[in-house]
Amino acid sequence: MTRRPALLALAAAVAAIAAAGCDRAAEPPTTRVPSLVDSAEQVLFNVTTILTNAGVERGTMTADTAFVFHDQTQFDFRDVHVAFRDSVGRPTGTMQSDSGRYDMRTEVLEGWGHVVITTNDGKKLETPQLRYNQATNVITSDTSFVLTQADKVQRGIGLVTDPSLNTIRILRGAGGSGVITSFPNR
Repeated sequence: MTRRPALLALAAAVAAIAAAGCDRAAEPPTTRVPSLVDSAEQVLFNVTTILTNAGVERGTMTADTAFVFHDQTQFDFRDVHVAFRDSVGRPTGTMQSDSGRYDMRTEVLEGWGHVVITTNDGKKLETPQLRYNQATNVITSDTSFVLTQADKVQRGIGLVTDPSLNTIRILRGAGGSGVITSFPNR
């Protein structure tokens, strides 16, 4: 009979462990921060828009996704591609970035993530962030960048340039190998 109390104790222990393992149904995970999709006025897919100034096309922008905010004056983009044009509408280069934002009130297009500008004459600018002011046709950045042309490399922190990368002012920390050739407007 000594086995029976031991078996009852073992059965009670197993039942207690099994009951402890049965937890109430877990609640679905929630987030405390609203996502862009939740707060956007509209969400658009496969977007193309023309950037103009005084009736002249200065660029064409495409994006995988656009989120519309502030009474349809601010647009946040994902997977951005811009084809730049000069003052008479000729193609000068492209910009690609992981994300971007265009504000219609200020006419400023920002790119962030891995931003790459490639010009038709072979220059390439890589930076984590930049701003393109459509009204002035000027690109600025206040972060690190690498500018290459063939085997020449220029690095710095912060810059002011045009979309063709013809006139470049490095704000600080200039360094590199070789001189990047500037081609005046033709």
